[in-house]
Amino acid sequence: MQHNTSTTARDAGPTGEAVVQSLPWRWNAQGRIFLIGGLGFMFDAWDVSLNGILIPLLSEEWGLTASQAAWIGTANLIGMAVGAVMWGTIADRIGRKQAFAWTLLIFSLFTIAGAMTNDLSWFVLFRFLAGIGLGGCVPVDYALVGEFTPAKHRGRVLTAMDGWWPIGAALAGFVSAWLVGTWGDWRLPLLAMILPALLVFAVRLFVPESPMYLIKQGRVDEARRIIDGLVIRTGATPREYVLTPGEESSRLTLSSLGVQLRRVWAHGWRITTVAWVMFLGVMTVYYIALQWMPHFLIEAGYEQSRAFITSAGMAGVGLVGVLISTALVELTGRRVLLAISAPTATALLVGLALVMEVPALVLVMVLGFGLIIQIAIPVLYTYVSELYPTELRGSGFGWASTVSRIGAGVGPLLFIGWLQPALGLAGAFTVCLVGVVAAVVVMMRLAPDTTAKHLD
Repeated sequence: MQHNTSTTARDAGPTGEAVVQSLPWRWNAQGRIFLIGGLGFMFDAWDVSLNGILIPLLSEEWGLTASQAAWIGTANLIGMAVGAVMWGTIADRIGRKQAFAWTLLIFSLFTIAGAMTNDLSWFVLFRFLAGIGLGGCVPVDYALVGEFTPAKHRGRVLTAMDGWWPIGAALAGFVSAWLVGTWGDWRLPLLAMILPALLVFAVRLFVPESPMYLIKQGRVDEARRIIDGLVIRTGATPREYVLTPGEESSRLTLSSLGVQLRRVWAHGWRITTVAWVMFLGVMTVYYIALQWMPHFLIEAGYEQSRAFITSAGMAGVGLVGVLISTALVELTGRRVLLAISAPTATALLVGLALVMEVPALVLVMVLGFGLIIQIAIPVLYTYVSELYPTELRGSGFGWASTVSRIGAGVGPLLFIGWLQPALGLAGAFTVCLVGVVAAVVVMMRLAPDTTAKHLD
C-alpha cells in the first residue's frame, strides 16, 4: 500500500494521526499499551503510598517529631515536582517509550536504596531521587496511552487508566500491613519495589513508540510501520493516508526545560492557568490525605494496623470511583464532573475531622473521600492531557503536575506545622476546601470542555 508523505497530497486520504484516532479498540493493540502503562501507573501509586506507611513507622523507629517526619513525604513530592517537568520535556524530545522505561527504573532503584540506610538525611535524599522517577511516570504514561487511543474511546480509556492508582495504593497498604505485621521490619515494603524494575523489560518488548510523536519529529518511516501494524492488529480496512513530517528532533539540553515552559504558556495562558490551579488544588488535598491519613487515625487513638488497613480501604474503594468516573466522563463532560466531585471530596475531609471520635462515621467519611476523589482525579488527568497539542502534551501535563507536586510537598509542612495547630484539623481542611472551590471557578471561566475533541 502506497502512502503519500507530501504536504501537497492531502487529497490522497486522511492524515496518519486521524487514522490512529479512528481505529477500533482492540486488546491486542491499544489494550496491550493500556495494560503495561497501567501497571507502571499502579507501581507509581504503590511507591507514593508508601510515604503514608513510612511516616508512622519511622517516627517510632527513629524517634522523629511530626515536623521531621513530614520531610519523608515532602522530599518525595518535591522530587516528583522536579521529575514531572523533567520527564514531560524529555518525553517530548526523546520519545514516550524511552522516557517511560527510565522513570520506572529510577523510582524502583532509589526506593530500594532507601531500605539500605538508617539515617534520616540519606533516607530523605533517596525519597527525593525516587520522586524524580515517580514524577515522570504520570505525564509520560498519559501521553503514551492517550496518543494510541481512538478519539471516541479516549475519555473512557484515560479515565480508566486511573483505576490502576487505587489498586496500587491499596496494595501498598495491605501488603505493607502484612509484611510489617508478620516480620516487623519497615524495610520490607521498600524492597517490594524491585517489581516495577522488572516491568521495564515488558516496555522494551511490547510497547511501540507513539506514531504521533514520531510524525512530529519527522520520523515518518517509523511512524508508518507502527500505524500499518495497528491497522492490521485491529482488523481495520487499510486505506491511503498522508504523513506530514514535522521538524527534525532537536537535541535535549537544559535549556529545553525553559523553551518548553515558554511554549506551554504561549499556547494559551488561560489553558495553562486552569491546568495549574486545578492540579494544585485537587492534588494537594489528595496527597495530604494519602500520606497523612494513617497518622491522623493513629493520633485519634486507632491501632497502627487498623489505621493502615483503613487507609488502604480508602485507596481501594477509589477503584469504584474510577469506574463511576469512566461511565460519566463522556455523558457529563469533563468540566461539570470535575466541578462537582472535587469540592465534594474535600468537604468530606472537613466532615471527617469533625467526627474523629465516632469510629463508624470515620469509616464512612474516609471511604466516601476515597470514592469521590477518584471520580475527580481521572477526569482531571484526562482533561489536562487533552488541552495541549501533541508537541506540548508531555510538557503541558508535566508542568501542571510539577506545580501540584510542589504544592503537595510544601502543603503538608504548612498543614501539619501551622494550619492544624492554629485552626484544628477541621479548620485546616476548610482552608483546602476554599482553595479547591476557587480553582473550579477559574476552570469554569477560562477553559473549554474537551469532550470528544480530536487530538492534533
